Formats: sequence, C-alpha cells, structure tokens
Amino acid sequence: MSTSRRAAVLGSPIAHSLSPALHRAAYAELGLENWSYERFDVGEAALPGFVEGLDSSWAGLSLTMPLKRAIIPLLDSVSDTAASVEAVNTVVFTEDGRRLGDNTDIPGMVAALHERGVEKVESAAVLGAGATASSALAALSVICTGPVTAYVRSAARADEMRGWGERLGVDVRIADWAAAAEALRAPLVIATTPAGTTDTLADAVPSAPGTLFDVLYEPWPTALAARWSAAGGSVVGGLDLLVHQAVLQFEQFTGERRSPLAAMRRAGRMALG
Repeated sequence: MSTSRRAAVLGSPIAHSLSPALHRAAYAELGLENWSYERFDVGEAALPGFVEGLDSSWAGLSLTMPLKRAIIPLLDSVSDTAASVEAVNTVVFTEDGRRLGDNTDIPGMVAALHERGVEKVESAAVLGAGATASSALAALSVICTGPVTAYVRSAARADEMRGWGERLGVDVRIADWAAAAEALRAPLVIATTPAGTTDTLADAVPSAPGTLFDVLYEPWPTALAARWSAAGGSVVGGLDLLVHQAVLQFEQFTGERRSPLAAMRRAGRMALG
C-alpha cells in the first residue's frame, strides 16, 4: 500500500480558495489515489507553529495572502524567481526535510500568455501597483522587449513600481491613473486591480485591441474583459493564471510530468459555476 501524501493551501481568509478543487481534480485525473489536498485558515502569527507541526507525509504547501512574504524566514532556500519579487506561493518539502520556496505565479502568467500566442511584445501597460503588479513586471521581464507603463494612483505606488522595475530589469514608465484609458492602446495590458476598479475603462476599449490579461476570476467576465472580447481582442483571465500556476505547483509537489491542465481548468470552471 502506498504511503499517503498531503498538500494544502494556507492563507486568511481561505474559504474562497479554488486550490483544493484544482489539485483534487488533478489527483483524480491522474489516478493519484493516495494524495489529499486541504485548506487551512492560517495567519502570519500562526504560520511558524503550523509549519513546524507538519510530519513527513507532507509534500508541499500553496500560500496565498498574507503569507507569501511571511513564509520566507521559515525556509531553507528560495528560488531566484521567488526572491526577485520577495514572494513565495509554493513550498516543497524534500525527503531530507528541507523546505524549498518558489513562486509559480510568474511562470504561470508567462504560460497563460504563451497559451494565447503571446510570446513577445514590444511594449505593455500594467493597471495597478499592488502585490500582483510586481509579479506582472517579473513576467513582463520575459515577454516584453520594450517599456512598460504602470498606471498608479499615488507617488508612493509610483516609487514602488520604479523600484521593482530596476530590480527586475524592466524599463518602467509611470503614468497617473487618471490617464488609464490610454493604457488600453498597448499591445498587452495586464490589469492587476481589485474587482470593479477597471469597470469605468470599458467604454474606452479601442476598436482593434491587443491582448488583455485581467487577473480577476470572480466576477467574470469583468466589464473591461467583456468589452475587450466583444471588440475582437484576446483576453486572458484570472482562472487561466490560477490553473497554470497550480499545474506548476502540482508538478513540484508530486514529481508528475503528465499535465493535468485540462482537468484543473474544468474543475475551476465548475467551482465558479
């Protein structure tokens, strides 16, 4: 009888997480009957104790807010990708007891764009300047050969984005949020803002839009994504990102090389109704 293996997603709040549905679908699709995946509501204060209490049956953890930075001091090593944005969303436990941190959001973004045929762009725009925006810049360091214009609301956010650009080797230009409609003319637009923030931009979608990557998955489609698609533009959504980053986590946790991408995407769509 094979030994049971465990994985889970941690964060607070966590009840909304689609990760259990995605990972369990992958296990079912590939016949990994001894694998389980759960969710635990864990805040920053409780994180060290939770991690210390895990036994050898644990293969890995998925991390969401507010734990992506808090986990770093508890790890034995962190990948260059995760270090570049100071955020870990994946922890793998090795057979010899080490804890390895990685970030699958960034290659997940790249993979989601590649799936839609976006390999390289000459310029891009980022709407917003929160935590997801730094991952977007890291992905653009791979995809974008020219400047990236970040549309932000404050001088502090502008400084943050300039700092991430310098760190990631991206030529970041800053524009005020009041001019965000201009962003929609870029060949690639990545919207990293909370639900409802970009709704007012829907009327400004150009007649021949490029590619929109809207990281939201609920509600979906956003007003901007719906108008973009109606105008003939290519749209990449938050579920695409979620699924691609989850596939990469699954591969690291299990060592499997058979891709559960289609099964995970079906499970995500079902979970969202």
